[in-house]
Amino acid sequence: MALSKDKKANILDKLRQVVKSSQSLVFVNFHGLTVNLADELRSGLRGQDVSYTVAKKTLVKLALEEGKLDGEVPDLPGEIAIAYGDDLILPAKGIYEFSQKNPKLVSIVGGVFEGRFMNAEEMNEVAKIPGQKVLYGQFVNLLNSPIQGLVIALDQIATKQEA
Repeated sequence: MALSKDKKANILDKLRQVVKSSQSLVFVNFHGLTVNLADELRSGLRGQDVSYTVAKKTLVKLALEEGKLDGEVPDLPGEIAIAYGDDLILPAKGIYEFSQKNPKLVSIVGGVFEGRFMNAEEMNEVAKIPGQKVLYGQFVNLLNSPIQGLVIALDQIATKQEA
């Protein structure tokens, strides 16, 4: 069904705002995705404060070209949606996790990370970065490890002297 010029203008304005204000964009090919799975994907992303928008490729490319981002707009094969949010990693992570459950229906085809266009492989690597809370936990464990080793060694010395 063809879109009216007014509808296209509204969608283009929304896409321009998304490109301008979002920390990270993920381009998603969703060929063959059923309505139930699309709803599941949207609700999962919404729970992580990530938005998901489907738009015509020509409008997406136009908004991206006007966005003054580094690099070239990647190829956007198939039906394209954009996942975006204020977090740098969550949009890519949300799509990546869903694509692992539904590999033939959803795939990452590229994105924008820190103001630069990235291809599918780079965006998949971004998606594999642990979340901020996990990184904090790993850092605390790293700081705690030497102290824990010292306490265990002192305990062993104390036990040995008692015996």
